[in-house]
Order: sequence, then C-alpha cells, then structure tokens
Amino acid sequence: MPHFTTSDGLSLYFDDTGGPGPVVLCLSGLTRNASDFDYVRPHLSNARVIRMDYRGRGQSDWAEDFNTYNLVREAQDALDLLDHLAIDRTAILGTSRGGLIALTLMEMAPNRITGACFNDIGPVIETAGLEVILVFIGRKPVWTTHAEATEALATRLPGFHNVPASRWAEEAAHHFVETDTGLNINYDPKLRNAVLAEFDPKAPAGDMWPQFDKLKGRPLAVLRGKNSDILSQEVFAEMQGRAPMLATEVKDRAHVPFLDELECLDVLHQWIAQLPTGEPA
Repeated sequence: MPHFTTSDGLSLYFDDTGGPGPVVLCLSGLTRNASDFDYVRPHLSNARVIRMDYRGRGQSDWAEDFNTYNLVREAQDALDLLDHLAIDRTAILGTSRGGLIALTLMEMAPNRITGACFNDIGPVIETAGLEVILVFIGRKPVWTTHAEATEALATRLPGFHNVPASRWAEEAAHHFVETDTGLNINYDPKLRNAVLAEFDPKAPAGDMWPQFDKLKGRPLAVLRGKNSDILSQEVFAEMQGRAPMLATEVKDRAHVPFLDELECLDVLHQWIAQLPTGEPA
C-alpha cells in the first residue's frame, strides 16, 4: 500500500490512478477516508484521480498531538503529497471537510489549485448541522456488528431516501471496524478534541468567503444534498452568485451525497472537461 511521509514525519496513505487527464485530488469528509470516493472513482476515467487518508484516519498514522488535526496542517499534508508525486497543480474534489481544505489551500498555495468541486460544503457551515456531527464524532458506535450498523444507517439517517441496502452495507464496512467487543471507529477518537477546539458551535459562525472568492475564474462546481443541514440553500445560491459554476441539488440526499448519483456524475464530467491539463503556459 502506498504511503508518503509528511513534512512533520507522519506516514499517510494515498492511492493514484495515474494516466492522462487533469489531476483531481479527492479530499474526504471529517471522520472519513479515501473510501469516500469508492463509488465515484470508476466513473472518473477521464481524470488522474488521487485520494488520501488524512492524518489520524483510515490507513494513515495517528498524530501524537491531536491539535495537528486542523485545516491548515491537513492542507499542508495535501501539498506534501503533491510534492511527493512531483505534481505542481491539481483540482480538488472536496467532500465536506475536503472542501474546507480546498478553501484553506487558496490561502496557502493558490497557484497550485486549478479548480474545485464542493460536495455539500461551502464557505459557511450551518451551526445546526455541526451540532449533529459533534454528537457522535470520536465515540464508539453502539452497534456490535456491521449488520446492525447497516440496519441502523438505513433507518436512522434523516434526509436519505431510496438508498439500496447494499449501499448502507458498504458504508458500514467503510467506516466501522468489527472487533471482539463490537464495532469501533477507524479514526483517532481525539479528533473530537481537535474539532471542539477548531469549531465552537456556540460562537458566531465564521466564514471562508474571501478564500472562495479567490477561486473565481477557475472551473468550479457545487453539489448539494437537497436535505442537507450543513450547506444551506442560501449559501448554495450565494456561491453561484459570486462565481460562474456548475451546480446541482441531489434529491433524496442529505449530508453528503455519495457522488455516483446521476446528478453528481453529470456535473463532475462537465467540470473535469473544463479543467486544464498539463502545466501553465
């Protein structure tokens, strides 16, 4: 399994399809990993798709200091991966936290970002949705088997409809590990401490509009789960008003769409077709 070493010494997992086409770095959700993109990757043969597990998640090392689980450090890890692969420029397909990292990169290394597609995330996070995430992050699941988790996911996630049982089984396998004592999470539980330090749901909401505005003129896209509690309709509309972009709402989905829905694939294929290939003139 391929790994690279970050500039502060952690070993992080990645994979790379190689081949021609524009480079697309896929950045996953907060507690998630490269498997976020298992469903869509077979549909993206027109791009060089690169995925990574953030520090403390999936097959990557856990950090001794949980304070390094922050957007700036994770953005630097993405740059370290690009350097490892000798890639100067990439587009970002960012699911949830991955989109926030894309915005952070527009402060740190804007010349290295060729475009961005935001999967159910924008420059402003809805407080209500963040509070829901904070209920479960870093805590061991109550279910004891993947089968129990599959049934619970199918019946307890609000805003998701018409999802086949096989997809919930895949999700359970992606995000929970079966042990002799029940299911466990596949990321460092101290991520909870880091998120509580980074985002205070009781404080006035900040925003990343200045970073978003720096993307204007590059190929952009935004996907929103129609029932999302993280990306509001108002922010979704304002993103489109601030910069030309491809956009769609995905029916029967909340936070986050799986990316292989027909609406998502249509936007993704159009977005990738707009991305530059090769180096700038």
